Amino acid sequence: MTKRENLLSLLRRQGIIEAPIDFTLCPSLYETFMKNTGAKDYADFFQFPMRGVEDLYLKEIPGHNLKKFYKYDFKPGTTLDIWGVAHEPGSAAAKHMTKMHHPLISVDSLEELKEFPFPDFSQGDGSHQKIKVEEIHGKGLAAIGNMECTIWETSWYMRSMEELMIDMMMEDEKAEYILDRVTESSCIRAASFAKAGVDIIRLGDDIGMQSRIMMREEMYRTWLKPRLKKVIDAAKAVNPDIIIMYHSCGYVKPLINDLVEAGIDVLNPVQPECMNFEEIHQEFGDRLSFHGTIGTQTTMPFGSVEEVKREVYKNLTIAGDKGGLLCAPTHMLEPEVPWENIIAYMEACKEFIS
Repeated sequence: MTKRENLLSLLRRQGIIEAPIDFTLCPSLYETFMKNTGAKDYADFFQFPMRGVEDLYLKEIPGHNLKKFYKYDFKPGTTLDIWGVAHEPGSAAAKHMTKMHHPLISVDSLEELKEFPFPDFSQGDGSHQKIKVEEIHGKGLAAIGNMECTIWETSWYMRSMEELMIDMMMEDEKAEYILDRVTESSCIRAASFAKAGVDIIRLGDDIGMQSRIMMREEMYRTWLKPRLKKVIDAAKAVNPDIIIMYHSCGYVKPLINDLVEAGIDVLNPVQPECMNFEEIHQEFGDRLSFHGTIGTQTTMPFGSVEEVKREVYKNLTIAGDKGGLLCAPTHMLEPEVPWENIIAYMEACKEFIS
C-alpha cells in the first residue's frame, strides 16, 4: 500500500497500515529543521503522505484599480493579495504574521461595491494542475488542493468582520453580494481541482472561538451553510469520491452536523483546548474523519517528550484500527515548540503501528 492509498483508506475509515505524519513549521522552526537535518524539504524528510497542487493562476489586479478603496498609505513592505486585502508586515520575530487592511470597510452602497474589481477565476489558467497531480501520484502520494478561507473568511477580510456581521444581521444586500461573489469563485476553483484529479480539497472558514461558536446557528445556516454546500457540490459533481477536508479553529461542536450535511468528510483541527476528541469521535466518528488533535497551545510547545507521545498514542487509539484520524499538530508550529517535541510526535506516529 502506497502512502497515498494508506491516507485515503484512513480518511475513508477503511483501515491503515501506518499512522501518517503532517505538520507546518513557522520560519524560525524551518531554520531549526535545516540546521538539525541538513535537509531543505521537511515534507520529503518526514515522508508526509500528500503534497499540494497550486490554485488557478490569475492575472494580477492592477494596484491603481484598488487605490480609491483605501484612504491612507501603507507601511513599507505591505502587499495586496488578489482580493485587494492589504497585508502589512509583522515584527522581525513573527515574519509570517501580518496586519490586515480591508478594502471594502468603508463601502456604503451596493453601487459602490459593484465597482470593486473582484478576481475573475473563470479566466484562470489551470493547465498546471493536472500535470502536478500526475507528478504527485507518480510518487505514490496524495494530491491536495488548498482552498481555506473559502467563503466567510475571504469575505470578511475584504469587508471587515464587524461590518460584514452587521450587514448579515441587517439582511443588507451588500452581504449577499460579497458572499455570492466569493462563493462563485470558490465553486470554479473547487471544480478545477476536481477536474485535475486531486484526491482531497481543503476548504475552511474559522467559525469557532475558544469556547463558543462565532455566530448564532441560525445565522450560520442562513448565510454560510448553503454557500458551503454549493462549493462542495461543485467539486463532487466532477468527482463524487473526492474527499473534502474542512478547517475551523476553535469550538465548533454545535455546527458539526451542519458541516456534515453540507458535505464535508474530514474535520480539522479538533483543538483539544476547545473540544474533547474522544467525545467528538464518539458522536461523529461514524460519519466524519479528523485531522489534528495535538494541541499547539498546550502539548506541542509546553509538554514533555513523554506527554507528546502519550497524547498521540491516546488519540490514535480512540480512532482505532479503521483509521479516521490523521493525528497531527492542530496549527502551524510556532517558535516556542521544542525540536525534541517535533521528533517525539514523529516517533509516536511511527511507533503506533510497528
